Amino acid sequence: MSKKDDTVESYNGPAGGWGALQSTTKHLLQSDNAVRNINTLLKTNQPHGFDCPGCAWGEKHDPSRIRFCENGAKAVNWEATSRVVDRSFFEKYSVSWLKEQSDYFLEYQGRLTEPMRYNPKSDHYEPISWQEACNQIASKLKSLDSPNEAAFYTSGRASNEAAFLYQLFVRAYGTNNFPDCSNMCHEASGYALTGSIGIGKGTTTIEDFEHADAVFVFGQNPGTNHPRMLDTLREVVERGAQVLTFNTLRERGLERFQHPQNPVEMLTNGSKPLNTAYFTPKIGGDMAAIRGIVKLMLEMEDQGESVLDWSFINEHTQGVNQYLCQVRSTSWSHITEQSGLTLEELQHAANVYCNSDKVICTWAMGITQHTHSVATIHEIVNFLSLRGNIGKVGAGACPVRGHSNVQGDRTMGINERPADAFLDSLQSHFNFTPPREHGLAVVPTIQAMLEGHVKAFIALGGNFAAATPDTEQTYEALSNCDLNVQISTKLNRSHLVTCANSYILPCLGRTDIDTQSSGPQKVSVEDSFSMVHSSGGVVTPLSEQQKSEPFIIALLAQATLGKHPIDWMKKVENYDDIRNDIAQVIPAFSDFNERLKTPGGFYLGNSARDRKWNTPSKSILIHAHTLPESIVHKKARSKLTDKTLVLQTLRSHDQYNTTIYGLNDRYRGIKGERRVLFMNPADIERLGFKSKQLVDLTSLWDDDKTRTAPHFKVIPYDIPVGNIAAYYPETNPLVPLDSLGDYSFTPTSKSIAVELTASDSMNISIQST
Repeated sequence: MSKKDDTVESYNGPAGGWGALQSTTKHLLQSDNAVRNINTLLKTNQPHGFDCPGCAWGEKHDPSRIRFCENGAKAVNWEATSRVVDRSFFEKYSVSWLKEQSDYFLEYQGRLTEPMRYNPKSDHYEPISWQEACNQIASKLKSLDSPNEAAFYTSGRASNEAAFLYQLFVRAYGTNNFPDCSNMCHEASGYALTGSIGIGKGTTTIEDFEHADAVFVFGQNPGTNHPRMLDTLREVVERGAQVLTFNTLRERGLERFQHPQNPVEMLTNGSKPLNTAYFTPKIGGDMAAIRGIVKLMLEMEDQGESVLDWSFINEHTQGVNQYLCQVRSTSWSHITEQSGLTLEELQHAANVYCNSDKVICTWAMGITQHTHSVATIHEIVNFLSLRGNIGKVGAGACPVRGHSNVQGDRTMGINERPADAFLDSLQSHFNFTPPREHGLAVVPTIQAMLEGHVKAFIALGGNFAAATPDTEQTYEALSNCDLNVQISTKLNRSHLVTCANSYILPCLGRTDIDTQSSGPQKVSVEDSFSMVHSSGGVVTPLSEQQKSEPFIIALLAQATLGKHPIDWMKKVENYDDIRNDIAQVIPAFSDFNERLKTPGGFYLGNSARDRKWNTPSKSILIHAHTLPESIVHKKARSKLTDKTLVLQTLRSHDQYNTTIYGLNDRYRGIKGERRVLFMNPADIERLGFKSKQLVDLTSLWDDDKTRTAPHFKVIPYDIPVGNIAAYYPETNPLVPLDSLGDYSFTPTSKSIAVELTASDSMNISIQST
C-alpha cells in the first residue's frame, strides 16, 4: 500500500491568534528550556531586556504590552536553547557527514560553545584556544600580499558597537572589502533612495502609520517575514484608512489577523482584515502597476481634475516633465501585460491614491531582487512625489528591512563604498589613514575568490554559503580560500564549506548576558524607522568560551594590528567607550550614551523627512525609466520558450532568512516539506504535470553551466499564470552569480527564468534510500 501524501494541509485560520500561540508553545518545548524561555520572551523588545534578534520592524514605546511575535519567539527559543555543539559533537560527526544533513538538522543541534579549527586530515573540527586561534588567523592576514586579498562579511544581527569596531579594525588593516547581507536584500533601496531623495533610508516613523490615509504595500509578506507589522496594518484598517496590498501570491498574513493579545478575538476566534484591496501583480510587475496608476492620474489631470501637487512638484523636484512624458508614451498594453492587473484594478488604486491626503508606500524584497529594482523604487519615489507625500506626517517611503540591525550596520560604516565624510571623520578621530578605494560587495567577493584575488574570508555572523546565489560556485569560491573564519552562535552550512584553514569562533547571542571587566554590557541596534534602542541579554551563557562579538573583534584586531590605532582589549572593557567613539565620528550619535537611556530609544533624524534633499540639485530627482522589455535578465532572454516560467524564491513560515526552524509552512498549508513548488493550476495542466508530481527546475542563462534544483513537489496555488515560487536556500543554485540588478549588486532572486522536467524516478528512488 502506498504511503498517503499529506504534504498539503489546508489552513483556514487567520494570521496570528491561536495558530501562532500553538506554534510558539511547540518551539518553547523543543528548546529544552521552556520555563526559563517564557521569562526570556517577556523581556523581548522591553526597556530592560533585549532587542528581538529577528526582524527590524519598529515598536511604539509601551512597556505594558507583550512585544514579540511568533517568529521572534522562534528566534529567541532557538538561540536560548540548552543544547550544545561542543568538542564531543565534532568528535562524533565528520564534516563530510554533516554536509549531507539538512539545514534544519544543523540548526537543531544547539549553540556553539568553544572555538574550533578544521583538521583536513581527520575531516573533523577540533578544539583550539582563543588566543591560538586568533594568533593563527592574524598570521594568515599579515601574510597576504595586500589587505585587499581579504574580505570581511557582516550579518545584520551584529550590534552597532560590534559593527563600528569591526569596520575600524578592517579599515585599520587596510581594506574596504565589506560584503554585507544588505548587498543581497535592500541594496537597491539604498541606491535608489540616495539617488532620488539624498538619503538611503526610509522617511517614515512608526507613528506615521497612525496618521496615514492610505498605505500601499508592495512586494512583501509580513505575516512570515516581519509579523509585528500586521498589528500596525490592522490598526490602519480599523480606523478607516485604506491598505492596498500588491503581492504576487495570496498570503494569509496579508489578508486577516487575529491579535493574540485581544481576549475577545481569541475567545470568539474572530479576526480583522489587513487590507481594503488585494492585487496580485505578476512577478516583477509592480513598476508597471505604479506606471499605470500614474498614467490614470495624468488622464484625470487632463480632464480638469486637480490631482497632482504642483506646488510641491515645482518647489521640491527636478525632472518631472521628462518623467511625465515617459508615462504618457508607455502603452496600456505594455502596462497591463507586464503588471498582470486590469485597468479596473489600476483605476481603483488610482482613485484611492487621489482621495488620500497622506500616503505611505512600503516595500521589501519582492521589489528589491529584480533586474529593474532600482527603477521600480525610483518609480515609487516619483509616485509619492506627485502628490507631495514625502516629508510630511503620515506619509513617506518605508522600505521594510529584514534583519534587526542591518540598517544600523550601514550607519556604523559597514559599506564597501564609504562616504568621504565618514572616512574623514574616522581619520580625524583615530589619527590613521583609512583606505579610500572602494571595496567588494557580496557577488564581486565570490567572483574574486573564484579568481584567487581574495584568499581570506572572515564572517561576523550570518550563513554566507546558504544565503548567496549560485550555490555551486559559492561553495567553490569559499573552498578556494586559504582562510575561512566564521563567528557564529549556531552550526550552519558555512562551517561545512571548508578550506585549508577554517575556524569556528562561538559568540554570544542577543539574548545572552554579556559581561566584561566593568560589568554587564548593553549594545544598541537601529530599526527600520531610524530609531536606536538599547539591548541587554538576560540569559546566562552556556559556556565561558562563548565571547561577545566586540570582544572577538578586539582579540582578532589586537593579534593582527597590536594597539594600532587603539588599545583594542581596553576598548571592550566598557562599551560606553565604543559609543563615545561613535558619537565623535557620526554626528547623529552625539551624546550617544545619555540618549540611549531614553525610554523607547532615540530617533536619528532623516534629512528627507525634513524636506532637505542631499542631492546635487538639492531637489528630489525624478527619474524617467522605460518599463523593462522583459522581467527576466537579458542574459536569459535568448533561451526563453513557451514552457518558460518565472521563479521567485521565498521563505517558509518556519524560517527566518537561512535559519530553518521547522518543516511546516502553516499559512500556505504545507506540512513536513520544503522542496515544494507553488504553481498556478492552469500552468500545471498546460505543461502536462499533475498536483504533487516531482519535477526538476533548470534555470536559463547564456553560459555553458547547467543550474538545476531537483525533486520539487508541485503544489497548486493562487499565483499568476507563468509565475512559480519555491523556498530558498534550496533554490539558490538556480540564481546565476552574474544575474544582478541594474545599478546594484543585488541578485535577481525574485525573477529567475526556469523550465521544468519530470524528475527521474530512478534517481528519486536511489536518493530516498
